Amino acid sequence: METATMNNHNRYLDLMRNILTCSMWEDPPLPFDALAMQYPRWSLRKFAYFRMLRPLLEKRNFVLCKRGVHYWPVQAHTMMPMGMLKSLQTCVETIIDDKVQGDLIETGVWRGGACIMMKAVLEAYGDSSRRIFVADSFEGLPKPDQDQFPSDAGATFHNIPYLSVSLEEVRHNFARYGLLDNRVIFLKGWFKDTLPTLPSNRLAVMRLDGDMYESTIQGLTNLYPKLSTGGFCIIDDWPLGPCKKAVEDYRKANNIHDEIVDPGFGGFGVFWRKTT
Repeated sequence: METATMNNHNRYLDLMRNILTCSMWEDPPLPFDALAMQYPRWSLRKFAYFRMLRPLLEKRNFVLCKRGVHYWPVQAHTMMPMGMLKSLQTCVETIIDDKVQGDLIETGVWRGGACIMMKAVLEAYGDSSRRIFVADSFEGLPKPDQDQFPSDAGATFHNIPYLSVSLEEVRHNFARYGLLDNRVIFLKGWFKDTLPTLPSNRLAVMRLDGDMYESTIQGLTNLYPKLSTGGFCIIDDWPLGPCKKAVEDYRKANNIHDEIVDPGFGGFGVFWRKTT
């Protein structure tokens, strides 16, 4: 690829990361009520009367963003920091360069930022053959089924409205970037219902962002057999105990020994490349 063309690709993708992460301007502080829901075990609400504490807690999100770690933004279209988006970009570029066959999918998309980034990479490289599957309930996370998935006992994600983003909003976000077309396919519903009938026989990148054991194991069980050799399996929530256990259980049961790579974002966004 000619140098000038490559430079234009890099500029476009750099700009996409800056906009998706809201790094070109200061994302407003996360409201205290949303922050309290993010960390319910800390019982933050009972500290709301301390005038000094509230602004400090609300400000912490922008500080975390600038430090390049996973955070909860107000306006940004992704919770992923700049470096994590760059890591995702590199995975997609690699499967294009190496001609790894298959579509791309994210399970658990929130505002759609990671899927938008993957689509932007495909557009930058003129890849018009692959599809992006955008899988989410678009109603937040499920209530824990602790009988079937004991590791999820006590999970409270379903009580956090902040994590619920409608299909209409995600579609609108794709359209705002000029990236909404017939190769962006939305799968609305719980993973147990949508992933077994995924209308794709082969995947090149699968990114799982379901937080819980249930969501993670359902993604691996239904999608990993379709992942091409040379494809990437990306796990967003590796630091969360139930998610990590689901990954370890699946890898052990299926004799998967490919090296898990940690790009260095507090354990979020680890991945491995399928070798067999």
